[in-house]
Amino acid sequence: MEGKEDVYSPDGVLEDYFRTVESETASSSEAEVEQNPKPAARWRGLVQLLKSRSKGPLSTLHPLSVLKLSRRSSTSSREDISGATNSLGDPDLAYMSPQLKNFTISELQSATNCFNHENLIGKGGYAEVYKGCLRDGQLVAIKRLTRGPAEDRIGDFLSELGTMAHVNHPNTAKLIGYGVEGGTFLVLELSPNGSLASLLHKGSKPRLDWSIRYKVALGTAEGLLYLHEGCRRRIIHRDIKSANILLTESFEPQICDFGLAKWLPEQWTHHTVTKFEGTFGFDHLTSSYLAPEYLMHGILDEKTDVFAFGVLLLEIISGRRALDYSRQTLAIWARPLLKKNNIRELVDPSLGDNYNSLQMKLMVLTAFLCTQQSSIQRPQMRQARSPES
Repeated sequence: MEGKEDVYSPDGVLEDYFRTVESETASSSEAEVEQNPKPAARWRGLVQLLKSRSKGPLSTLHPLSVLKLSRRSSTSSREDISGATNSLGDPDLAYMSPQLKNFTISELQSATNCFNHENLIGKGGYAEVYKGCLRDGQLVAIKRLTRGPAEDRIGDFLSELGTMAHVNHPNTAKLIGYGVEGGTFLVLELSPNGSLASLLHKGSKPRLDWSIRYKVALGTAEGLLYLHEGCRRRIIHRDIKSANILLTESFEPQICDFGLAKWLPEQWTHHTVTKFEGTFGFDHLTSSYLAPEYLMHGILDEKTDVFAFGVLLLEIISGRRALDYSRQTLAIWARPLLKKNNIRELVDPSLGDNYNSLQMKLMVLTAFLCTQQSSIQRPQMRQARSPES
């Protein structure tokens, strides 16, 4: 018999809630969902349960349950996970990251000096990120969802939380906890060296030397391979870019921002979305990382991340932005140079000749393969990680 501590823990609340939702929707067709989309009260009810009943750390949040509930709040993407395993007692839960803490709003305000603007270290289409210091001295990054209707923010929060709670790899950002009081918050370990973009493209800082660039490329490849093949369920990150690659004190890369990530059931070849989410549509930079089939037709699979990884490699090689001031994408600029294998013109001038020639050739080859217009011609991440094989 379960004790009261289990009943009143966040995982108990979520499991009870999702089980209720599943029983209510088990016989609902997609058409019925579209005719009767009433997610707002459901979302608010779930978060209210977390606020009022959560006393222990969150240790189990099943992502497919989150996606199933999320599907009812959006008819903009063709999502049907009825064929996927959706048991809350799934053995996949054994792969969860360490237990997460439920932070109060007072703890988050104390850590950030009431979300002082001086502590703002990042801002995207739907969220702000603040640097903070917890009472034990640990430095953290606190992501606060800020834009869109309340039910959309809650849906995005639960989706990202459900994904990150299952991710545990040296090359992915480390989630410490969350907050649902006074808003929706994700609390992560702070990466002292900031993002790859900040070091590659900020002229006031010393440029990265080749050994660090190569380390970042390898680590990012390892992180993506883990998301695609290492997790018990396939994760498509969907927003790989230099701003979403954080660097630890030892310059180990960590993939962050899982707000757009999708869980792809094993039996699916791809996922199709009919509406672009996140910063796309507001930020032209983001579109420069998008694979042609995703940009034109909304077709999403592992090769979507592979294309973005190829653009990221071009940034590392050239030191150029993914989108220059004339709105030319890096992939288009580099294509003729890649076809001619003109490495000298591709390489960041600040590197001079201070790079390993073999490593550079391998990275250029990988970038060329990953940015092919046809997804069929692109490698999987396992191959992209070792192009010489």
